[in-house]
Amino acid sequence: MLRSRLAPFLIALIAVPAIGQQGRLLVAQKGEGSLGIVDPAAGKVIASVPEGGFTAHEVIASPDGRLAYVPIYGNSGVGSPGTDGSKLVVVDIAAGKIVGTVDFGHGVRPHMPLIGPRDGLLYVTTELDKSISIIDPKTLKIVGAIPTGQPESHMLALSHDGRRGYTANVGPGTVSVLDIAGRKTIAVIQISKNTQRISITPDDKWVFTADQTAPRLAAIDTATDKVTHWISIEAVAYGTAPTLDGRYLLVTMPSASKVAVVDIKSMQVIQTIATPADPQEVLMRPGGKVAYVSCVGSHQIAEVDLGTWKVMRTIEDGKNSDGIAWAE
Repeated sequence: MLRSRLAPFLIALIAVPAIGQQGRLLVAQKGEGSLGIVDPAAGKVIASVPEGGFTAHEVIASPDGRLAYVPIYGNSGVGSPGTDGSKLVVVDIAAGKIVGTVDFGHGVRPHMPLIGPRDGLLYVTTELDKSISIIDPKTLKIVGAIPTGQPESHMLALSHDGRRGYTANVGPGTVSVLDIAGRKTIAVIQISKNTQRISITPDDKWVFTADQTAPRLAAIDTATDKVTHWISIEAVAYGTAPTLDGRYLLVTMPSASKVAVVDIKSMQVIQTIATPADPQEVLMRPGGKVAYVSCVGSHQIAEVDLGTWKVMRTIEDGKNSDGIAWAE
């Protein structure tokens, strides 16, 4: 998808108030080539920071909530022809402007960024290199890489103990298991012909990814690195995220415009939630009472009450907005 090539200084930004205790919701506005900053109390976008002509699909905030790390993927989808992004930009959330850049040196389609829970390093999928790039967020220098052994390593989950990483490798339909300290792949798990998104439970016991060829989820036992459960759902799934207490898994089903709620203990669907069209990514808000669901085709975020399993409200978040993250 083509993006505006207007330089950032030509686009007026709304000043972003100090973050405070309520935090900010960050949104990758794919259709606008910008990072959206949402005030969750007001339920609206308060700033859009241009990314320089191309677009990001995902974003993560620094632990202190000051900065957003935004990999610039390009103008296409995974496995499709288009430009190959080669940079990651750093956005000062309060100022609403880019304050740093990481240059990978060549096209790598950088995609999913995560902060290491133990080492504080920034891990970013660099799918054209079949790797995870490791960045020191203090210096914005690339300090290492972990090979995934597979093409299209698009999404990443990190264990909470910092020992393991798991990539969803879209086209091969596999999951790579990574030794973070050893910086190597230790297993490749076949899921299907195509898989998408990935998540891990708070206790690090289960990893979930969605089969894109059938309406089911794979549940990987991290003790054995094997798929031990298949969870049947109403429609083909996409994004997953466990609740912070580890009891439930929320699963987006874009074609059904619903989110399924899976009881992780029984590995069965116990509830479905109607959402705006095309739900894709799920984010748990700190505190454990609310989840946000990006509904890409609707240009909205659905705010879900985790006590009642109902959508409390929707937030207009910009054209084709996809990846979402929370900044404290």
